[in-house]
Amino acid sequence: MIILVRRVAAACALGALGTALTACGAPAAQHPTRPAPTAAASKSPAPPTLAPGPAGLTPVFKNGPRTSSPRTNGSRAAGKAVALTFDADMTADQGSRAAAGEHFDNPRLIATLRGLKVPATVFMTGRWADEYPQEARAIGRDPLFEVANHSYSHYAFTKDCYGLPTVPANRMRTDVERAYAAFKKAGVPDAMPYFRFPGGCYDQRALRALSAVGVTAVQWDVVSGDAFATDADAVAQQVLDGVRPGSVVVMHCTRSAAPATERAVRTIVPELRRKGYRFVKVSELIGAAGGHR
Repeated sequence: MIILVRRVAAACALGALGTALTACGAPAAQHPTRPAPTAAASKSPAPPTLAPGPAGLTPVFKNGPRTSSPRTNGSRAAGKAVALTFDADMTADQGSRAAAGEHFDNPRLIATLRGLKVPATVFMTGRWADEYPQEARAIGRDPLFEVANHSYSHYAFTKDCYGLPTVPANRMRTDVERAYAAFKKAGVPDAMPYFRFPGGCYDQRALRALSAVGVTAVQWDVVSGDAFATDADAVAQQVLDGVRPGSVVVMHCTRSAAPATERAVRTIVPELRRKGYRFVKVSELIGAAGGHR
């Protein structure tokens, strides 16, 4: 993901940003088997997911409803909503860098989100959960947040994905399931059945490979440009310029690779609230878009 956003940020600097991410997924009669829930998850209502796409392919979610409407029937999902999402990236081979003192976590960012009372979805790699189990557990047990899957290794699920190593097709499902196992080991009680492709790269082969896992793939419609950025004001402005009702914003929860994110959030949150937005988790947007439980 970080590699993707760095390329997008570079394109912005050249005035040639042209992102074209597409979502797919037509309703089907039944859902495939979802990731096995933990004991805690089984006591709670199942989170909303999209129905499988054509031929049972993994559905892809990009943004929620674009309309602003009053809340009805007690629904929290109606209205002018936006979801901030944070990728907790760490590849399978970065352990030596962490051991040498590089920080792939960002506790100050999490503390700021808590202080501002901002719900958020954290797309976490299994390798990150292995490296920071206490932080993963604290995030996963905080009702303000939800933890979703960003693969175990942060390797790409397609070829030619911004230089990322590639997961073979016959190991894609295993990689995702390994991440869920890492979350469980860290003490995350009920990781969500949502998956974000590393680099945002996917094709029909990848969607087919994950169909049996029962996840909804989550993309985005607003690129923050926070990866490797040092100008928090520029990051904040890019988000503020891009957000519309139902937007999913992609940001990062990695100190070493996204050092300006926490400062940008302190600008983004009050300004969007001033404009009448409320912050929700991805699960609320999927539910508002007609997701099934």
